[in-house]
Amino acid sequence: MQPNQMEPETRVVIRDATVADVSAIYTLILELAEYEEALNRVENTEERLREDGFGEEPRFHCFVAAEGSAVIGIALCYYRYSTWKGRYLYLEDLIVTKPRRGEGLGKLLLQRCIGYAQSTGCRLLTWQVLDWNSNAIEFYKALGAELQPEWVNCVLSSERFMPGVDGAQHAI
Repeated sequence: MQPNQMEPETRVVIRDATVADVSAIYTLILELAEYEEALNRVENTEERLREDGFGEEPRFHCFVAAEGSAVIGIALCYYRYSTWKGRYLYLEDLIVTKPRRGEGLGKLLLQRCIGYAQSTGCRLLTWQVLDWNSNAIEFYKALGAELQPEWVNCVLSSERFMPGVDGAQHAI
């Protein structure tokens, strides 16, 4: 490149993730876990992401913010069902790499999820945010999201599954 030439402008594109993006997706997941001081709790692997997202029966959908060949953000979502509302989309994680936060990429990724939810007949788009993540909370409020502090998350990890429960019908 000549000294007076500028580098060509690189555009950020929001697109569907492909199997080729799995390593970058996993790297962003680890970056988020580190930010949340929970790196030691990540059990997922690239191989599991590959199978669960791009195998014969995909369990999730993922959008990426890509700048050239670099993935700099993701929105990973999947369908859930509400007995009151019907089918809805759950946003598991919205991650933008730390150096690129504040540029509007999170908003673009969220808008893509909203469009996906609308185009697939979903009645809601829901997600969670940690109560200490004030930047994310303010971001979501500014977009018009309703925060619901009256709900409490319940989690039962596989180590606590009841012994002898096999999914078969049982009667008392």
